[in-house]
Amino acid sequence: MAEKKILVVDDEARMRKLVKDFLSMHGYTVVEAGDGEEAMDIFYSDRDIILVILDVMMPKMDGWQTAKEIRASSKVPIIMLTAKDTERDELMGFDLGVDEYISKPFSPKVLVARVEAILRRTNPEENELLTAGGISMDRSARTVTVDGRPVELSYKEFELLSYFMDNKGIALSRENILNNVWNYDYFGDARTIDTHVKKLRSKLGDKGELIKTIWGMGYKFEG
Repeated sequence: MAEKKILVVDDEARMRKLVKDFLSMHGYTVVEAGDGEEAMDIFYSDRDIILVILDVMMPKMDGWQTAKEIRASSKVPIIMLTAKDTERDELMGFDLGVDEYISKPFSPKVLVARVEAILRRTNPEENELLTAGGISMDRSARTVTVDGRPVELSYKEFELLSYFMDNKGIALSRENILNNVWNYDYFGDARTIDTHVKKLRSKLGDKGELIKTIWGMGYKFEG
């Protein structure tokens, strides 16, 4: 199996160790950098890095500039870690091509889940077949079965279920779902998700109960 190498960039050694320990337990190799300049030296010299976890507030070169430089030459997935959680900061990160934005303090387990979800999304050819809780999805053939029974889904229902299964166990806000399933060109009401989830649950039968409602936030798929 190919080495799964992740670059963790943070000026706090304690934070780097925390992230490294949890990623290592899940089979990832972690390379560390204490600032943006060191991160870029490593990134340019090591072409095996499959994902970058990047802090915003750092000396020498901050996370925004580092993300911008990475994006100038690579589409490697980037997760931003920051103490800031304002909408402006989040939008800035996405404008730079950041894939995920996680505010400190955070759960290391959730971070690992986000890493794995992003890698599944960005390497779909490695995970065309998904199975969870009796639901089987073949993304290449665009088919879904529940306990072996074929289920007909609309295009958006299929994309919605695919996103849920990719992010199994992660609480997803309606805005997050809209941005990833409907993309940023959708300007309608976020409650459209509720309608699609209701239809999807109905078509999945008893397995529809795997899609849990997180009141006041969104949904979570528990396969």
